[in-house]
Amino acid sequence: MAEFKHKDIIALRDLSKEEIELLISTAENMREVNSRDIKKVPTLRGKTIINLFYEASTRTRTSFEIAGKRLSADTVNITPSSSSATKGETLADTALNLLAMKPDIIVMRHAVSGSHYFLSKKVSCSIINAGDGAHEHPSQGLLDMLTMKDRFGRLDGLKVAIVGDITHSRVARSDIQGLTKMGSSVYLAGPPTMMPPGAERLGNVTVCGSMKEAIQDADVVMMLRIQQERQGKTLMPNTREYSRYFGLNPQNIKLAKPGALVMHPGPINRGVEMSSFVVDGDQSHILKQVENGVAVRMAMLYHVCGGEMAE
Repeated sequence: MAEFKHKDIIALRDLSKEEIELLISTAENMREVNSRDIKKVPTLRGKTIINLFYEASTRTRTSFEIAGKRLSADTVNITPSSSSATKGETLADTALNLLAMKPDIIVMRHAVSGSHYFLSKKVSCSIINAGDGAHEHPSQGLLDMLTMKDRFGRLDGLKVAIVGDITHSRVARSDIQGLTKMGSSVYLAGPPTMMPPGAERLGNVTVCGSMKEAIQDADVVMMLRIQQERQGKTLMPNTREYSRYFGLNPQNIKLAKPGALVMHPGPINRGVEMSSFVVDGDQSHILKQVENGVAVRMAMLYHVCGGEMAE
């Protein structure tokens, strides 16, 4: 098994297949802690983690906080409304002031793509990317792969369809980077206005002309949210039209393989990208993704911070 030698986790693009396998394997082990009556180990006791979220988040921020606490780290949460960003302080100055307080890890979400690479050059502590603009969301990519591996026992050889707003999706980019390294075949579909020019350059992917083509015989169907907050202008006539051509429903899910996995990074717009029948159906593993998120983020904190697992 590979050693993990990175100070930071900013993008799955930066990690080797062996390092991704190590993170997933560690997450599988971390799930044992999450199943205990007392969900805590002293692995990161004495370490300090700052969760610095410049964008709204429910699942990612909460699971990073829970992950840190289950490893016995001290966690501090900062949001823009409670920070000096409201007074005009730059990201670099915020980070340097936080660094003066001697944290071990800063987990950050930021609207600007590449902000974590910038920050990593300014501070000596570890940086974990909890989502940056439309660049990457590595913890989501890892938990998605763990969820698929749970279901199929492998990632190699799977057909994974990713459908929706590809242009603005950092989840799509992390999933593409991780899945293609692990041997999965990735098929993309979405409205032409939401498909980035030269989408093939995102990785070894197949861009499909329709949703039906993408999900035909798929092992996994990953639906994405329309990210209107990043679009700047309307890229579709209306949500009803979008749902008609790119929404997952009881009819078109039959095009995928029997028992195909249905996934979504959340939050879900019911009736737009997915019908409630599919969201709440037997093939949906959306809540399993959330569950796996805690274990994956425990693994990420563990590997950038070091330390030995303790009972």
